[in-house]
Amino acid sequence: MAMLLGFCTCILAFPAQAGYAHFIMDANTGKVLDAQNADTLNHPASLTKMMTLYMVFEALHDGRLRWDQKISMSVNGARTTPTKLGIRAGQTYTVREAVYGMIVKSANDVAEGIGDHLYGSEDRFAAAMTRKARQLGMSRTVFRNGSGLPDMQQVTTARDMARLGLALMRDFPQEYRLFSMPSFSFRGKTIRGHNNLMYRYRGMDGIKTGYTNASGFNLVSAVNDNGRRVIGVVLGGKSARSRDAQMAALLDKAMPRAAQRGGTIVAAVSAEMPQRETESKVSLPRTAVPAPIPVQAAAPEPVVEPASEVAVAQPAPPVVADRYKKSGHSLAPAEPSPSALGYAEPMATGNIPFRQASAPGWRIQLAASGNENDAIALLARAMPKLDGKFQNVTPYTETVHSGSSVLHRARFSGFSSQAAAQSACKVLASAKFACQVVAAGS
Repeated sequence: MAMLLGFCTCILAFPAQAGYAHFIMDANTGKVLDAQNADTLNHPASLTKMMTLYMVFEALHDGRLRWDQKISMSVNGARTTPTKLGIRAGQTYTVREAVYGMIVKSANDVAEGIGDHLYGSEDRFAAAMTRKARQLGMSRTVFRNGSGLPDMQQVTTARDMARLGLALMRDFPQEYRLFSMPSFSFRGKTIRGHNNLMYRYRGMDGIKTGYTNASGFNLVSAVNDNGRRVIGVVLGGKSARSRDAQMAALLDKAMPRAAQRGGTIVAAVSAEMPQRETESKVSLPRTAVPAPIPVQAAAPEPVVEPASEVAVAQPAPPVVADRYKKSGHSLAPAEPSPSALGYAEPMATGNIPFRQASAPGWRIQLAASGNENDAIALLARAMPKLDGKFQNVTPYTETVHSGSSVLHRARFSGFSSQAAAQSACKVLASAKFACQVVAAGS
């Protein structure tokens, strides 16, 4: 309690400015690439849900939550104002629905509800979130609820939100892929997201938008360009359009100066990105992360691996602005939905690893490409054709070497018999996808 009182005193002495701020960081090195008012207190709005999701992912890893676990909606969660999924008090929802709802719709009811479930009340959950913020090096952030709904004592800074974005990427790399979801299916309805810049800026893979009257328009974005990884934060934008344009311009300027590295994020060892104080005791099983196939921007046709299958031309993805020169000035007036841009819907159920180890059963291979993003995009287009018709279907990429070339196979697993795989292959072939049934290990 004394700790909470200390936070309140600090906030009263240094109220949030709710003004413009930005912070751009190299995720590989922790180097600051650009900053303005980076340590000025502002209100996070729905960026708060990034920490709520961090707490949920941590609970999944240590066994306090399960993806398909049903949770009863609390009175506190049900009475939140929109945006929300509309789950009434006492009704149940799954952890998966809560995670998808927070990421795609920025749903307030499940954000509050899952915090109440984990810690018993909004106040206790907020205190736990604030303690976690300190562990992650977020020295000026205070949380008062799990949703980001208005509270004058809930404050953060652009620098702190960049640290949180990096922590999500570093500590939960598989779950982090969920931030690329453009939409999901919730009880018979398609719920679409509104992180429009992600669909219009090449290489962006997340992560979260936020808005209240007090905060203005907020955005945390992350870009991965062939090993160059940059995370940006804009707080206090005047409109969604101007905020997105400003973020694009800042990223255009920063990306050429970012370090190029392969593998995982190394910012965890930098001064800007302290490690978590306590690592999870239980590792999440490889097949337990329901990560959708990330939607990628414009890419060439997949190159078919030499085999019996024949490539079938796919619709060209939308053209995305040149990252380094034009993206800050070429955002279209309209804010098109993902479907209007031609992106496939990710599967909203099932456990979908990005890569999968060998397991018994049969596979379907669509094609193989020299670029993994192309293979992912092909799977994203094909997945809706199988979703709902076949159980336990898992899209994944498999990297193989063909001479001096590296190829990434686009495959589906989860078929217990050759006949089942052949049946699914016929469905895909009828939708103009090249398809080949292969045994596990081949």
